[in-house]
This record gives sequence, structure tokens and C-alpha cells, in this order.
Amino acid sequence: EINTLENAIYMSMHNDLSFLIDSRLSLYEHQSTYSPNLPLRYLFYISDLYSGMTKDENLYGTKRIQIPTPQFVIFYNGSQEQPDRKILRLSDAYCVKEEHPALELTAVMLNINRGHNEKLKEMCKSLKDYSEYTARVREYAQVKPVEEAVEQAISECIQEGIMAEFLKQNRAEAKQVSIYEYDEEKHMRQEREASWEEGREVGREEGREEGKFEGKMGLLRMQIQKKLVKGKSVSEISEELEEEEDVIAQMIREMGEERTADKHLPPKLSH
Repeated sequence: EINTLENAIYMSMHNDLSFLIDSRLSLYEHQSTYSPNLPLRYLFYISDLYSGMTKDENLYGTKRIQIPTPQFVIFYNGSQEQPDRKILRLSDAYCVKEEHPALELTAVMLNINRGHNEKLKEMCKSLKDYSEYTARVREYAQVKPVEEAVEQAISECIQEGIMAEFLKQNRAEAKQVSIYEYDEEKHMRQEREASWEEGREVGREEGREEGKFEGKMGLLRMQIQKKLVKGKSVSEISEELEEEEDVIAQMIREMGEERTADKHLPPKLSH
């Protein structure tokens, strides 16, 4: 599946994109939270893609198999301050540092927040519009409830021709996704702040462990909800999040998602 910036409002819902053009394989990812682990994730992605491309080739033959040249790009629009451009390297994760590592993968992270990479955004109206829309949601959410902030941002953007056609046709869904995205970002920011605060509280090990567990469960719930929106099944969610299927199914029930997610759930276990 190729998702274009025509549906930019869903970038974090469909954030693993790849294009094969003129023997170049370009992998794009959108991130609202900075992660130094993206090169490692890209390594897994590209391995899967190359494996699929060469499954009918003779890998043990004497003829060299040609593969497309990869490039890795991350579009970042999180609230944490980041430079316009940043290079992330797989070798930064190596336990033993070497001047010339045997395996390297580099990814370019581009900050698409308002005030960053403006020349790039001038060449891509959809990217510029998405950047402006998210900036307005964040700005207005500082002074009013997020539902009102999103509604104001949508109304203004439609009026000013910013993603106007898309927002007019998908207003209700765009509002729901934007509220969810903002709440997730706020939740993760609060989790980081809570972790920093816990680190200052010496001697409260039990409280810290409980807080970390609650934070992990909160983040897991957010991840499950995002994958349900993408139409993932319980088994797919379990595999991607590396959790037991029973745990995922139980958490979905506890989240009150039975009516919308029952088709994803296996039968309840009898005791």
C-alpha cells in the first residue's frame, strides 16, 4: 500500500511508506515522538522488503542479484525540539564502536514543524498544510479544551484553503483522529515528565516501579487503540507489540472497545 500526503492527517496512522521509483527504494516514516531506534527498525523493514523482492532468485548462484538502492527519511513533527535535519545511524546503537562498522544504515530525520524546513514545505503544499494544521491544534489546545482547539483549527484551515478539500470531506473523522493524536502526544509527554520526577524521589522504589508499570500499560493501551483504528486483528497486534494474544484481547475488553472491536477478538477463555 502506498499512502500519499493527500491523507496527511493520518500520517501517524499509516506511517510506514515505501516507494520504488527508478531502481530507488525510498522508505518514509512519520514520527511525532523522537526515537533513536528508527535505524534498527528500518533495518528490519528493508530486510523484509529485499527478502520479498528476491524470493524467486537464486541467492546461491554466481550471477549477482541486483537490488534497488534504499534511502530512509523520517518526517518529524513532535513537540520536543529538534534541528531541521538530523542523521540517525545504526552504528550508534552498537555496543562496540568502530570507525568503519561492517554494517551501517543512515536515516535522515527532517523536522516539519512550523518554522522548520520552510523551503522544503514550499515545494510540497500538502506537507506545508499538514505542518500548519498541527501547529494550530497545539497552539489552541494551550488555552482551550482539545475538542474546541481541533474544531477551531479545522474551521480556520477550511476557510483559508489549508487542506480544505480533505477537511471538508472528512471533517468528523479528521477531528476524532486529531483529538486522539493530541491526547496520545500529551500522554507520552506527561509520562516522560512523570519519569523525570520519579527519578528525583530517592528511596521510593516501590512507588517508582508501580508508576513505570502504569505508564507502560497506558502506552500499551494507546498503541492498541492506534492499531485497532488501522484495522489490525488481535493476532497482528500481539505480534507487532510482542505481547500475548490473551493479554491484548483482555486489554481491549477493559478499554470498552467490545462493540467496535468484537470482530477482532477470539472467544473468551472458559475457566
